[in-house]
Amino acid sequence: MRVIAVANQKGGVGKTTTAINLGTALAAVGRRVLVMDCDAQGNASTGLGVEPTARRKTSYDVLVGEATLEEGIIGTKVPHLDLVPGDENLAGVETLLHSDPKKNFRLREAFEAYRATGKDYDTVLIDCPPSLSTVTINAMVAANAVLVPLQCEFLALEGLSQLLRTVDLVRGALNPGLEIQGVVLTMYDKRNNLSDQVAGEVRSFFGQKVYQTVIPRNVKLSEAPSFGLPAILYDHRCSGSEAYIMLAQELMQRERERVAA
Repeated sequence: MRVIAVANQKGGVGKTTTAINLGTALAAVGRRVLVMDCDAQGNASTGLGVEPTARRKTSYDVLVGEATLEEGIIGTKVPHLDLVPGDENLAGVETLLHSDPKKNFRLREAFEAYRATGKDYDTVLIDCPPSLSTVTINAMVAANAVLVPLQCEFLALEGLSQLLRTVDLVRGALNPGLEIQGVVLTMYDKRNNLSDQVAGEVRSFFGQKVYQTVIPRNVKLSEAPSFGLPAILYDHRCSGSEAYIMLAQELMQRERERVAA
């Protein structure tokens, strides 16, 4: 089971869109995928068509120890893709766990307990909140790698160094195996020279860590969640859907190369 935290402390960069559409593209080729919605806004749950009334157990319950990971898992409209939904209670995790000496390991322990049952997924995508909070740290401690969606705008570069420092701190103190799986450039506008400039700067800094696939600005990607569908199901021919399908192919190739190495 390969656990990937989809993280960036800046909001509006496409974390949730990436989690649900990348997960859908992986599931479409038969991968067993779990999306874990760890954002208090619950957008990944909404985008996968799970209404608040259907979220009986959530990632909040898993983090605070009121439910096992297995109890939180529900099916979605996407074959081979399951979900642990999120809700507004996640905003209270920081306060509730502040004095717990094992507060950063709650999610890792939940995954270890799930593995112990003999059940498994090929890929787990954790949709992190837009902050470097206890929830995000939990995701990084539980994860094998971090996938960073980065908006093709100048301000998106600000704060990226803070995320990288956090990854280094987690790697040094809590999860030595954590790696940057890749950086995904999102909301790319080919009509805007700034998009090219930002993409060039990111590629010069991260090199091969940056995916060749670039996610364009696309109205279908924005519309799809209001119908409770990933864009790939809403309109698989739109440029956004095609980009996420290509991203999934690239991710699988990287994973094959990692295993071979």
